[in-house]
Parts: sequence; C-alpha cells; structure tokens
Amino acid sequence: MIGVPLKHERISRILAREIQDGSHRSGERLPGEHLLAQRFGVSRTTVRAALAELSEQGLITTRTGKGSYVLFDGRPPDDRLGWARASAVRGAATTVRTLAVRETHDGALAAELGLARDAFVRVERIRELVSDGTVVSYERSSLPPLPVLRELPVCGVGPESLTELLLRAGLRPDHGEQRIGGRPVDVREAELLRRAPGDWFLETRRTSRAADGSLVEHVVSLLDPEHFQLTLACG
Repeated sequence: MIGVPLKHERISRILAREIQDGSHRSGERLPGEHLLAQRFGVSRTTVRAALAELSEQGLITTRTGKGSYVLFDGRPPDDRLGWARASAVRGAATTVRTLAVRETHDGALAAELGLARDAFVRVERIRELVSDGTVVSYERSSLPPLPVLRELPVCGVGPESLTELLLRAGLRPDHGEQRIGGRPVDVREAELLRRAPGDWFLETRRTSRAADGSLVEHVVSLLDPEHFQLTLACG
C-alpha cells in the first residue's frame, strides 16, 4: 500500500517542481512563511518543515530574519554521488551568462582523465550579481564531442541547462570524483572574473563518468569565497 504524502511533503514537492521548471529562478526570494501558509491552507510550522526539506535537497537556502532563497540553477544536485555543492550564501539574485562554446583539443586533460581522444566541447560560463554585475564565479565544462554536443558551438547552449543537454546526448552520471581547494587566479581568469591576478578563489574540479567509465563531464569552477560556501551532500 502506498502511503499518502504528509502535508509538508506535498508542499515541498510542489515548490521543488516550480523551482526546477524555472518558476522561481536562482537567487530569487521565495514568498514568506505567512504567504505560503495562506496559499496551501496549512500552518507556518508545516511550511517550515517543507522549506527544511527543500534546503536539504540543495534547492534553497534559508536565513533567519531574511527568508528563503533559490539555489537551483539548472544543475540538480546529485546526492547519490555525494558531490560538494557550491551554494550562494548572501541571498543576492544572480544570473548565468555563457562566454564561449567551442570544440577544442586538450592533450593534458585527456591524459589526466585517461582518455584516448583529446577532443572536447568546452563551455565557459560566469555567474554575475543582478544588482551590480559583479562576477562571483567562473565555470569551465569539458564535454565529450558527441553529435548533439558538437552542435553547441553553432547553436549555443540555449534555454536548456547543461544537465539537460547531457541527458539528451545519452550521458548519465553514475560515479566520479571531486577535488576542492583554493588558489590564486591567473591573468586570463582574473580578466574573466574582473579581479586582480593573484586574488584568491575557491576551486572545485569534478569529473563525472557513466556506468561504463566513459566521460560525462569534467568541470572546473572558481568561486568567490565572499559569496559561496561548499556543502557536502551524502545520500
């Protein structure tokens, strides 16, 4: 017999669906507890339980006296793989901008990942504060040159997230590894981030692989420590 979801579970599922389909965008403040309680016809205690579930899923962050803010940006956290997630901590609205999508050859990365071919589709993106355009992160994704992904340099990323594009290309992460540290940014990175060379940033390097060991995605992210925290999710 299938159990009936509790009230807070039903609410968290509805809000999660709205967040994931873009009705509530990354950095946006959710309606307050009182408004949510009115909307769903429940107590504020029930609303708090629903928000706590969304927070545990990495979809929102809640700060006392300030409200709940959306963290989801098209990359659903994969708790099963135990990735450390980078979460904006100040509740500021942000937007993601694609800088470049191109085919490239990178022998050093191919050797590092143990790949026979050195061809990749590389996507570079930055995240900026909506308020003043401050760049708070830079992300460089290296993808296998499959037909769907090789079209990206021509058609661009478009409205789909990279996760959706990878799934459309038949790439599903099964396992991988992630390294986390910090380092000063080099001259080119500093230019993209609009910072000074040598400024210190958090760095994550994540490699996702399919069940057969083939590459799904290799991502290098540089995160402004003033705006991000890292949270390890295990499940």
